[in-house]
Amino acid sequence: MSYREYKSKYLQNNENKTKRRKKDSPYSLTPPDKPLIIIVTFLVIIGFLAIFSSTAPKCMREGANIVSFLLKQGVYAVFGFFAMGFFAGFDYHKLERYNVKVLWIVAIMLLLVDFTPLGVEINGARRWLGLGPLQLQPSEFAKPLFCMMLASSFKNKVQLLNTDIICKVYLPLLIIVFLIFKQPNLSMVIILFMTSLVMYIAAGGPMMLLGIGGGIVGAGVLAMIPKLLHGYQMDRITIWLNPGSDAQGKGYNIIQSLIAFASGGITGTGYGGSIQKLAYLPECHTDFIFSIIAEEFGFLGCFFIVGLFAALVYRGFRISKRCPDMYGKLLAIGITFIFGFQAFLNMSVARSLLPVTGVTLPFISYGGTSIVVFLAMVGMLLNISKQRIRKVKVEEDV
Repeated sequence: MSYREYKSKYLQNNENKTKRRKKDSPYSLTPPDKPLIIIVTFLVIIGFLAIFSSTAPKCMREGANIVSFLLKQGVYAVFGFFAMGFFAGFDYHKLERYNVKVLWIVAIMLLLVDFTPLGVEINGARRWLGLGPLQLQPSEFAKPLFCMMLASSFKNKVQLLNTDIICKVYLPLLIIVFLIFKQPNLSMVIILFMTSLVMYIAAGGPMMLLGIGGGIVGAGVLAMIPKLLHGYQMDRITIWLNPGSDAQGKGYNIIQSLIAFASGGITGTGYGGSIQKLAYLPECHTDFIFSIIAEEFGFLGCFFIVGLFAALVYRGFRISKRCPDMYGKLLAIGITFIFGFQAFLNMSVARSLLPVTGVTLPFISYGGTSIVVFLAMVGMLLNISKQRIRKVKVEEDV
């Protein structure tokens, strides 16, 4: 047999195998969800523009390079897009194999933050892990961890009282929550709790058990709120109800944020025209970056941002609906809910609809660990979107 004949036969066999595999498979492989990629790209670009606009005056006051914050965010974004590309090509079914490893990594990093000198404290919160010039926020990695572990636990049947699952899944996750609460980082605890609740409901968990357990836990939390919450967290609730009671102190940020919204009007003051970023509104490149966007681009700019996040959530839930297996469905639901819920919290805080929580606006706020983790989660969502339920055509004989 000649080389050409052998090569032709080899290629024909591979083609036949591929056809049989496609025929037998309950789902079909398609390109990743392009609208999702476009939406995320728009959000990241808007984030670059907003970060530069909000940090340039601060850099000028401190004598630093006016693009220093933008360059740092750009470097992290490059790593984030690499992570997105990697997970977009990594079969999401194989993520289950790494649940325990990721759990140990996150737990060790949180322990280093809470109990070693490597933990960095900023504004009264010890949330960052200092590794030389590099700073990481380990609690951000708990978001994909919760999605992965709960999707694995709920994919077949929700078993809250199974001893084996309690020891291997629920107890380790509760330890992670405790370490995050100790920092303190109540906003992250709320995000993780709500994500767990949504995934439980999506998996078809017993609502009676949820109601009983929720009632007991809720009553206990209400009774222990004064002891559980730190002093500054109780102050945030008090100030949210009446910011004017301490206008030059603890209510200052909220009042300045509302001034930014009022100054923006319908069309805004124009890019770079914000007054509040000139030392009036602290942390305007992180927690209150939506306020600067509202001032510079007005109601129309805010409406556009809200529309992008609404489209992002829609694409995520659509991907979940079309996924052929329960694990992928739950994983997509958990990731999508985190995107939407955290965006809702940040924008609501900026508009004083909720007390200050300290969460960033996904893909837009300044934060290296945040953008890397969010883009990696987008990659997981893109990989899920590549595997869809096959539509079967039934042909009738004439």
